[in-house]
Amino acid sequence: MTSMTAEAAAVSHDHDPHATNTGISNTKLAMWLFLSTECLLFGGLISTYLLYKTRGNGQVLPTDIFDIMFTSVSSFVLLASSLTMVLALSAAVRGDMHRTRVWLMVTALLGAVFIGGQVYEFTSFYYEGLGYTTNPAASAFYTLTGFHGIHVSLGLLMLMSLFVAAGQGKLTAKNHETIEIVGLYWHFVDVVWIFIFTVIYLIPAE
Repeated sequence: MTSMTAEAAAVSHDHDPHATNTGISNTKLAMWLFLSTECLLFGGLISTYLLYKTRGNGQVLPTDIFDIMFTSVSSFVLLASSLTMVLALSAAVRGDMHRTRVWLMVTALLGAVFIGGQVYEFTSFYYEGLGYTTNPAASAFYTLTGFHGIHVSLGLLMLMSLFVAAGQGKLTAKNHETIEIVGLYWHFVDVVWIFIFTVIYLIPAE
């Protein structure tokens, strides 16, 4: 009886209070569920753009003034940030918080460069005569890319929060899952941009 009690106590001690029947933590599961709803959101926005991308009402269309080379470089910068995010998580798992902070900062800087490029693009489009209400195609374009830009900006805030937490010693190898969860979000916005870039910039308007 004593051995059974000791064994039960050991099992209770090793039990993860955050574990679920899926084998992942509640926090990570919540992030996956959130990203699932985000897929629906962006699916709707992309579908809307496809419906309205040729409706210019006789005015300039977004496809008329795209700078594919500039946006391609900006896209490469964002996708490169996924690699640095992986490196940040890898360093955190090893307990190397110095390198973790370095890679988190690099990831944030790459994301900031992407946002800067998007702001520049929006500004240049505006001076070309393409405002948000110019025509349905413009509205659909700005809404889709703007929503993605907002998501990237929120990701930047998350990254900087992790950077500060790691510097204060609140982020260690034991709770590296926090970085993993933010990484899931960051990889999601990168993957979504691949679809957006393909749909908007690579598929010609008919």
